[in-house]
Amino acid sequence: MNKLLRRYRTLPIRSRLSLLVAAAVAFAVAAVSVTCWFLVQGKLYDQLKDELDKSMGMPGLRQQAEAAITNCSQTPWEADGFGRTTYFQVILEDGTPCVMGFSVGGVKVTQTDKDVVSATERTEAVYYNSTASDGTDVRVKVSPASYRQATGEQANIALVVALPLNGTQSTLNDLALILLLVSGIGVVGAGAAGLAVARAGLRPVDKLTEAVEHVARTEDLSIRIPVEDESEDEVARLSRSFNSMTSALANSRELQQQLIADAGHELRTPLTSLRTNIELLTRSEETGRPIPADDRKALLASVKAQMTELASLIGDLQELSRSEAGQQGGRHLQVVDFQETVEAALRRARLRGPELTITADLQPWYVRSEPSALERAIVNILDNAVKFSPESGTIEVALDAGVLTVRDHGPGIPADELPHVFDRFWRSPSARALPGSGLGLSIVARTVEQAGGEVSLSRADGGGTLATVRLPGAVTAPPEVP
Repeated sequence: MNKLLRRYRTLPIRSRLSLLVAAAVAFAVAAVSVTCWFLVQGKLYDQLKDELDKSMGMPGLRQQAEAAITNCSQTPWEADGFGRTTYFQVILEDGTPCVMGFSVGGVKVTQTDKDVVSATERTEAVYYNSTASDGTDVRVKVSPASYRQATGEQANIALVVALPLNGTQSTLNDLALILLLVSGIGVVGAGAAGLAVARAGLRPVDKLTEAVEHVARTEDLSIRIPVEDESEDEVARLSRSFNSMTSALANSRELQQQLIADAGHELRTPLTSLRTNIELLTRSEETGRPIPADDRKALLASVKAQMTELASLIGDLQELSRSEAGQQGGRHLQVVDFQETVEAALRRARLRGPELTITADLQPWYVRSEPSALERAIVNILDNAVKFSPESGTIEVALDAGVLTVRDHGPGIPADELPHVFDRFWRSPSARALPGSGLGLSIVARTVEQAGGEVSLSRADGGGTLATVRLPGAVTAPPEVP
């Protein structure tokens, strides 16, 4: 049995479906056939019962029974008789059979006959199958009766009437053969139909399999499986999910390639400058021609600045990649005191812009986020405000009901550049001379999205830039989920 199950599990799905359909149809056909056979058998036996009852009620049967008892014999004693297809006999109290003269022959005496004769209370007639003395299968009706002996005493007897079952058995055998043939044809047809239906139903699955194999072989994520818009079955849903998955993977690959290209482009400039400066210093050492002190100092300062820019760029790339991995893999968010996070970012911003006036009006607010990433995002927003604020300028920070606003009084962002401020490596033409990697606001946007919020930049009334961060949360800290 286990071997058959293992063999079944190794079959293709369409073969398994065909076998299941054939098995289900076979079970149904078998149940219907058996039920039909028993119903027909019951009807035929009812007909035999009516004929036996009619024979038992034949006029003169009582007299014929008494004559049979008088001349008791186990074979017919008249040459010609009634019907010649019916068995008539009497069973005496001692179990002796007395065949009536017009009977076809005798019927073997059974225990049932004896029980009917010996019953103290007269019972109804009993019907059963038996065998005639000539070996013919018969349907028997035995009824209790009595007769007056010559001594005047009453004696119990049983009247037996039987009809041959040859015709009934032949009909039932023919019916069984017909049902068997019909069942076999039905099962074979059901198997063939099941195979055809399985092939038609699994055709989309075959297409899906071919598409997956094509992607695995060629890494071509542009392939799509056609799906009818109104279809809502499982295969259609699976096809839509596959199309969505390949689209997401293609977008992810495109973004990854774009990130690599952008990172390579951004890294090329500082690396080229570093290489040039280092080659100048190396050539000076190799040729023995010293570089003037001022020029050497400027070269070293340039090298230091480029190293700082590289470190900043690499740090931003690491942070951005960590955020993306967290978004895809599900980083564990924690309950964070947003007010405390903003205060920590403000302390760092004041160190970077000591000549600026930074005012803050912060109200309590608790959010779910990754603490260090959220603080880094707020620091990036404040860094931009510090970077573009005029000397001795003012930066206004406010936090109220989960809405953080940072307002500076710098030159502001041109309207045509606002749609690009959160793109990776994008930098305003007017700000390319300033230090930075162009990734700060991308990190801000990704971190805020992870926390379920939104961030925007706009031109402030009266000049400057207004950064707005909205995060869902509550005034009081929610209970931690264990």
